[in-house]
Amino acid sequence: MGKTIAFHTLGCKLNYSETSTLSRMLEADGFVKKDFEDEADVYVINTCSVTDNADKECRMLVRRIQKRAPEAMVVITGCYAQLKPQEIAKIEGVDLVLGAAEKFSLATHLKEISKGPADGGGAKICSCDIEEVAGFNSSFSINDRTRAFLKVQDGCDYNCSFCTIPLARGHSRSDTIAGVLSNMHELAKNGTKEIVLTGINLGDFGKGSDGGKTRDSSFYELIQEMDKVEGIERIRISSIEPNLLTNEIIEFVSRSRLFMPHFHIPLQSGSNTILGAMRRRYKRELYEERIAYIKALMPHCCIGVDVIVGFPGETDEYFNETYNFLHALDVSYLHVFTYSERDNTLAATLKPVVPVHTRNERNKVLRNLSYQKLQYFTEQHRGEKRKVLFENAGKNGTLEGYSDNYIKVQTGYRQEWERQLVDWVL
Repeated sequence: MGKTIAFHTLGCKLNYSETSTLSRMLEADGFVKKDFEDEADVYVINTCSVTDNADKECRMLVRRIQKRAPEAMVVITGCYAQLKPQEIAKIEGVDLVLGAAEKFSLATHLKEISKGPADGGGAKICSCDIEEVAGFNSSFSINDRTRAFLKVQDGCDYNCSFCTIPLARGHSRSDTIAGVLSNMHELAKNGTKEIVLTGINLGDFGKGSDGGKTRDSSFYELIQEMDKVEGIERIRISSIEPNLLTNEIIEFVSRSRLFMPHFHIPLQSGSNTILGAMRRRYKRELYEERIAYIKALMPHCCIGVDVIVGFPGETDEYFNETYNFLHALDVSYLHVFTYSERDNTLAATLKPVVPVHTRNERNKVLRNLSYQKLQYFTEQHRGEKRKVLFENAGKNGTLEGYSDNYIKVQTGYRQEWERQLVDWVL
């Protein structure tokens, strides 16, 4: 039997797609996959950098591993590993830190390293300057086969003042359309029903794998080709910037065979002053236009929104602008993030700083608004017949699934409905 390996993912859908791909690569190389809570020879933690608790989570997971399997090899990779390799290398129990360019060479690195650094000087670091990172590593997740996260784009050429992702992921770069379609066919063969398209800046798809210097195609061209693939029932667009969500994309989704009436569109603030300080590439007026056009073509469409509270300089007046803007918008739910200072970002130098307790209060206010929005959206469609894709058996003998427009449905377990599209009255 080969060495055993266990994985844990922190962060976004893109990280999940990459962890799943790393897992398959290692299994193909002879490793035996174990659950992260089991004892294994190697543990790999794929980290995130979006929130400020990446280091806390990482340290906590390493401590748990040390208690369970003190002789195990511990590898840290992902965005946090690229941003702060020296910091991670000092964590007791960590053996190997892999930056962005080395992540997909995990199998090679594991063959060349043994438990415990020979010089006693901390973990081995394999990293490079993020400007040198080029090339695109194709990734997708296969879990219960109902839904797969398919990575089609990586990196970002935007420089939002609060964000470390360009520092952790590098320039915008993409798979080819042919590469994406090949992965779709593989997922269809595997029995996957729904694909969720993922990327760091998904609407920027088409920049070549040479660190974003050339453009081979566009996101609009990609989705047109994806819509022709047989064997997949549904496709969702995970998140797309409002300035890159063109009318032609909206129009295409409205008449598409596979793309669901569901968008997730980051807003971040409803105040143009704060949007400017964030270095976002649009104003609230453009965002409002996008929502109105979607709803004109697809009144039933589900729209999710990312919003950040407590950004430096966000006065009560600016927060109220955001609240009132969101309250009036015909959107379905919010993902609310409390601003946290990130090293090496412009926002960390901006004043005045919003007190943490004020940030937390504003988060609660918007989460409450999100709850109201979701209840209202769900009630609007009560009694309608829509297609629901049920997933595997849930807890307490139930089945859960989502309608085409992302309304969650729960019902008693019926085996014949598992992983099937069912006509359902909401």
